[in-house]
Amino acid sequence: MAAEPRRSESGHPIEPLYGPEALADWDPAAKLGRPGEYPFTRGVYPTMYTGKPWTMRQYAGFGTAAESNARYKQLIANGTMGLSVAFDLPTQMGYDSDAPIAAGEVGKVGVAIDSVEDMSVLFGGIPLGEVSTSMTINAPGSLLLLLYQLVGEAQQVASDRLTGTIQNDVLKEYIARGTYIFPPKPSLRLIADVFQYCRAEIPKWNTISISGYHMAEAGANPAQEIAFTLANGIEYVRTAVAAGMDVDDFAPRLSFFFVSRTTLLEEVAKFRAARRIWARVMREEFGAKNPRSLMLRFHTQTAGVQLTAQQPEVNLVRVSVQALAAVLGGTQSLHTNSFDEAIALPTEKAARLALRTQQVIAYETDVTATADPFAGSYAVESMTDEVEAAALQLMARVDEMGGAVAAIEQGYQKSEIERTAYRIQQETDSGARTVVGVNRFQLDAEEPYEPLRVDPAIEARQAERLARLRAERDSSAAERSLTALRRAAGGSDNVLYPMKEALAARTTVGEVCDALREVWGTYTPVDRF
Repeated sequence: MAAEPRRSESGHPIEPLYGPEALADWDPAAKLGRPGEYPFTRGVYPTMYTGKPWTMRQYAGFGTAAESNARYKQLIANGTMGLSVAFDLPTQMGYDSDAPIAAGEVGKVGVAIDSVEDMSVLFGGIPLGEVSTSMTINAPGSLLLLLYQLVGEAQQVASDRLTGTIQNDVLKEYIARGTYIFPPKPSLRLIADVFQYCRAEIPKWNTISISGYHMAEAGANPAQEIAFTLANGIEYVRTAVAAGMDVDDFAPRLSFFFVSRTTLLEEVAKFRAARRIWARVMREEFGAKNPRSLMLRFHTQTAGVQLTAQQPEVNLVRVSVQALAAVLGGTQSLHTNSFDEAIALPTEKAARLALRTQQVIAYETDVTATADPFAGSYAVESMTDEVEAAALQLMARVDEMGGAVAAIEQGYQKSEIERTAYRIQQETDSGARTVVGVNRFQLDAEEPYEPLRVDPAIEARQAERLARLRAERDSSAAERSLTALRRAAGGSDNVLYPMKEALAARTTVGEVCDALREVWGTYTPVDRF
């Protein structure tokens, strides 16, 4: 009796051998094209990495703004090309560090940012006109962007020179991550306001990074990851068009964010399928004319969920394979996780090794010598078609339910991902899925490891900074600015302009979010699983 073939993460059989018959009815003209041309299967730029490598970003941020600033300077000195900011949980949820709900979380999973003063410290000595900065912030993403702009103005950097990305993808928060604040409708309005504001004020900024990464970390397989991500992207485009924007005025600044797993072949196929689907959607559904509107440009992060606390040095191998998959799949920028992240915040040495992993791939291998080296591979092209078909089926289901928001409100995406996550955990627990060091090839005793720890006194110091800020600022001006923000939120004006005035008046992240909570309310999730 023949053995059952191994299946891909998306559930398709992986054949022991692929040959010409796998692509017998395959049309290379329709499926491939050339790099930099529709349907962009082979990459969004004609030369890809043959001229220069992808942007090497390292996601970092912990404790105070001063501590994170020191880490950023270390990374820049070691060759990082772009900064990527991690914010602590209170900042992500729109609370100040001295809010009761923030107790125990200040500075733990990222840097604590309460005001323009913290943002000034975070980027002190870093010329914002010369670096590209990505900020992983969603519900209050507009606030952090405006704080960044204010710091740039203080450095006398014109806003049209600022480059970077805010994640600003709140729909995936309802699906997989949970750091939402407002209900979907006002959240989408806020995102459309960001699109309009940046077009006028910060034209080189990527206004959104539509993220599948966090859905994958929650358990989504590759087909679910790109299906639900692209469905969210479609919802954002529809929202902006409904607000009166021309698709070609904002679509070139859209970007995406995906995971890269150790299943290298399927990950390469996933990235290629995602580009092809997005190009077709933008051309056929939205009538985009600008070729840049059709390009799915994306950042990749290696899979944190696949890192293990057991034998953590093995994570160096995992991250290397994951990074190679992202590069072979045509990513525009890449963050490589540190080998100790399953234990604690990365140490300086671990963060440097993660960056060196990218540098070895870029400068010591030959994968950057030619664009899309897997093009025409019987296995990869077959997998690309399979992932594409599975993703389109899921996207059609979302559309039948009324679009991404309607499906979210019915708990569809969340329940589908949770079912996949449960199956993966069952396979790991039973041993059907091998995780080196966890359910096979274990050690009798783990070697001791000293993790980086955040000083718990940070919380008290941030509270002291906030008390001093509130005592020293012009309280009347701060309150007037918040009143103007509430008025705009209750009407139809773009809220980013009064929001910037409020932040310039030294109101805090929590105060601004509280003003919007008063008008828009907060979101309560639906659970179907």
